[in-house]
Amino acid sequence: MQIYLVGGAVRDQLLGLPVSERDWVVVGAHPEQLIELGYRPIGRDFPVFLHPETREEYALARTERKTGRGYHGFSFHSSPEVSLEEDLRRRDLTINAVAQSESGELIDPYGGQRDLEAKILRHVSPAFDEDPVRVLRVARFAARFRELGFQVADETLVRMRAIAESGELDALTPERVFLEFSRALMEPNPEVFVSVLAACDAWTAIFPLLPDTASIEQVLQASAKAKSPLAVRFACLSWHSRDVTAWCNTIRAPRRLAQAARLLHRQFPVWSELDLEDPSAVLVLLESLDAVRRPQQFEDFSAAATVLSTVLGLDREQTSRRVEIARTALLGCDEKSAAQQTDHRTVSERVHEARLEAVRAALMENQ
Repeated sequence: MQIYLVGGAVRDQLLGLPVSERDWVVVGAHPEQLIELGYRPIGRDFPVFLHPETREEYALARTERKTGRGYHGFSFHSSPEVSLEEDLRRRDLTINAVAQSESGELIDPYGGQRDLEAKILRHVSPAFDEDPVRVLRVARFAARFRELGFQVADETLVRMRAIAESGELDALTPERVFLEFSRALMEPNPEVFVSVLAACDAWTAIFPLLPDTASIEQVLQASAKAKSPLAVRFACLSWHSRDVTAWCNTIRAPRRLAQAARLLHRQFPVWSELDLEDPSAVLVLLESLDAVRRPQQFEDFSAAATVLSTVLGLDREQTSRRVEIARTALLGCDEKSAAQQTDHRTVSERVHEARLEAVRAALMENQ
């Protein structure tokens, strides 16, 4: 039995980057051997085990064969006879197909070190064409490593375009698309994810409700520069969707992201033209954003509106500052005392007037 460190950990070591997680391949072993050593089986489709102490994943060396459409359309074969080179051949990119032995020796049958030095993202073998997820993964790696100067190999782009033209991308599930998509949005250059997919005709095949790739690249670049969280980047990108509700439903966006996208669509026109001399208008906006009860929702909107304003060339720094001042005033408003007053007004009217007065006073004091 031989154990090798594989994949991203080896790649990042060679690039001098921090290693966040480590994956291992075990060659020449039966599942029973690992179980006897205390490893816990977790693989459903093929033998994967958790180390009894480190909890890192150890997979038995395996090969795979295409049996149907999509990334689920594979059968796997794992046995002690499967070699390390056979296991590495099924990986996506050469830079992810380098292994390291327990003694530190590098095993690189497909030229991964060469491509790391040349800063090339190149597919390992013709088996690349069999898994449509790899189109998304290559684009995501391009977004991650663009700062280091990496480019997608021309021949790999050709294969990615062939996958898009084959219709295989239609077999991707929304959950898997969102997983790769959300990871890509948080890469240092998320706009590259868009440009690479557009270059191989895959963007519109996967995201038909977001056709304006030039504008999307611009807003993603700005949101990354602002170090925005995922919800903000997603909302800014979604601004360019033809139908924001349909888009969020199609990609199965989590609640926070979908809400951020919908609020930006609905309230950004109000925010961008807000009359800061009208406390009533400011209060209406804050109530529409549920700014007091849902501070995270307000912060997502405010950050997304700021990024979008920058991209559109709108000077709204004053708007951001004064709306935040008004929100702080609302947080300190004594609504309970207002509600307990006894006069001809209803409770809701008394609370509204207390809020309005708090906003008016804060805006006048901070002019």
